[in-house]
Amino acid sequence: MAAHRSGPLKQQNKAHKGGRHRGRGSAQRDGKGRLAPKTLSKKVRKDLSRVDQRHRASQLRKQKKEAVLAEKRQLGSKDGPPHQVLVVPLHNRISLPEAFQLLQDRDTGTVHLNEWGSTHSFMLLCPRLKHRWFFTSARPGDLHTVLDMAKVADTILFLLDPLEGWDSTGDYCLSCLFAQGLPTYTLAVQGISSLPPKKQIDARKKLSKAVEKRFPEDKLLLLDTQQEAGMLLRQLANQKQRHLAFRDRRAYLFAHAAEFVPSEESDLVGTLKISGYVRGQALNVNSVLHIIGHGDFQMKQIDAPVDPFPLNPRVIKSSKDSGTVMEICAADAVADMEEDLKVLMKADPDRQESLQTEVIPDPMEGEQTWPTEEELSEAHDLLKQSSKVVKKVPKGTSSYQAEWILDEDGESGGEGDEYDDIEHEDFMEEESQDEGSEEEEEEECETMTIGESVRDDLYDEKVDEEAEEKMLEKYKQQRLEEMFPDEVDTPRDVAARIRFQKYRGLKSFRTSPWDPKENLPRDYARIFQFQNFINTRRRIFKEIEEKEVEGAEVGWYVTLHVSEVPVSVVEHFKRGTPLIAFSLLPHEQKMSVLNMVVSRHPGNTEPVKAKEELIFHCGFRRFRASPLFSQHTAVFRVGRYLQYVGASERYPHSQPPALARGR
Repeated sequence: MAAHRSGPLKQQNKAHKGGRHRGRGSAQRDGKGRLAPKTLSKKVRKDLSRVDQRHRASQLRKQKKEAVLAEKRQLGSKDGPPHQVLVVPLHNRISLPEAFQLLQDRDTGTVHLNEWGSTHSFMLLCPRLKHRWFFTSARPGDLHTVLDMAKVADTILFLLDPLEGWDSTGDYCLSCLFAQGLPTYTLAVQGISSLPPKKQIDARKKLSKAVEKRFPEDKLLLLDTQQEAGMLLRQLANQKQRHLAFRDRRAYLFAHAAEFVPSEESDLVGTLKISGYVRGQALNVNSVLHIIGHGDFQMKQIDAPVDPFPLNPRVIKSSKDSGTVMEICAADAVADMEEDLKVLMKADPDRQESLQTEVIPDPMEGEQTWPTEEELSEAHDLLKQSSKVVKKVPKGTSSYQAEWILDEDGESGGEGDEYDDIEHEDFMEEESQDEGSEEEEEEECETMTIGESVRDDLYDEKVDEEAEEKMLEKYKQQRLEEMFPDEVDTPRDVAARIRFQKYRGLKSFRTSPWDPKENLPRDYARIFQFQNFINTRRRIFKEIEEKEVEGAEVGWYVTLHVSEVPVSVVEHFKRGTPLIAFSLLPHEQKMSVLNMVVSRHPGNTEPVKAKEELIFHCGFRRFRASPLFSQHTAVFRVGRYLQYVGASERYPHSQPPALARGR
């Protein structure tokens, strides 16, 4: 039997390289001290061994874990501020008093009730859990109150209905909270025990599926008994906190008490004393204080009264009877507040931030000179050096239209070669077919006489006809804006040369040169401009991290003396509106350009016209403004209605004050 022999086409594999593998030491020896360019340009990082790498990773994990635990222990402890919980019922069938009654368990701890207008709140002190909570509530219908209180709440407790979860009002409220920035939250279901036992499991499964859309991988807690309320409190105390950027870099305070002292000149303006716990960062008396919804103010001094809600109240033994023990808590602490009052800081006029919000313009600064011949020649040479990009465009395309056609890379260029003609025969056939179908529809229609309804005069008696006509007109104008966004009707009663005298022609809407500061209104001179906003922000944030701020530390109960405050602020507080104050960073009180991207809620269909007054919630601020809407693309074309995704309170510096077709 002959043995098999491999032919010339046999696969030849690489031979195995035996011996030691090339290690780091041999590579360094072969390199003879030479380093790569990247290594030379950067800091030389010491190469750690595998054991050192594991040790370093374990140290970093340990530091992060200790930081999280320290944050949990500080919030709600005796040295930190109370754990502020905002309770929001998301359905109209939820009973808020029943939920508060379960949380106000006297066996759990001491309860101190407060009632301000329509907002109910209470303080819960639990020495057994070494924690103290401050519970507040807000209805989803009062949207601005919910958003303002969510700015300072440590945790939001959402109460859900066992059958539907939330209604339309609750869904709208959730959308606004997600857009603003949601802090730590917990979901609790109220009323599931009232269902039959067989339906409770199905109800929880259906509710979990419905909740997954908004809150994926979140656990549902029950709130029907005292035992479930205790478990909920433990969950709130041990929950990891979510951070919001605008809160971590600033000091803020939720007012527990407020007192107004009118000035000698007028009773309408005076000093407002705000008492509450410092949160976020240390509070300096020289910084500017922003009261949400009311504006910016300066502080005169900061006092440190006795904490009215101590976790462990002071115990004093009576001298007459050694067996008699007195506990000094909230009521006694308030009575002794004036005796133990300490002044922490007083404002220094030389170091205090000013309230100047606008620039005082110089009338001579806007003077312009005619350009010299050298400047004109340089501008002419720059125009000649502009490169022309060759690209394929449909036949018959003008040079202006070619500028807007994007290449495969997504960039538009100049005009270039033309390719095959586009035949218009199909278009003409479709047009003729459409005309024929219109004639057929006209032939099929006929006129009929319909009797008048007897109850037409009683239809919608309560409807305001003027408001309905105005809304209908707005819908028509918005529809016209969507159909003809680039067109403006020439008025019949005014000559076109007068109506459009502020406009000028452009050879190309996209590439024509235009100085962004050309023909700006005089009011634009009052706006502060940053030479480099990103560097300024980075520098201020770095100073906050490295520099130690002198003032009231986080967790202290303080009283702020705010000067030149109108009396309307304390009147709103007495009616139940929450009083919230934030300290401002340097230059944050100055007026500048603000651009933001807005999008419609799916349930909102009403037309929103440009320059109409709207309410904006931006970080910790709430203000009114009349925005100008523009298209959120490479060219910011102005829109008369909110139908794009971009909006700006004022025009940016890189954009002309008015952009429309022909300008």
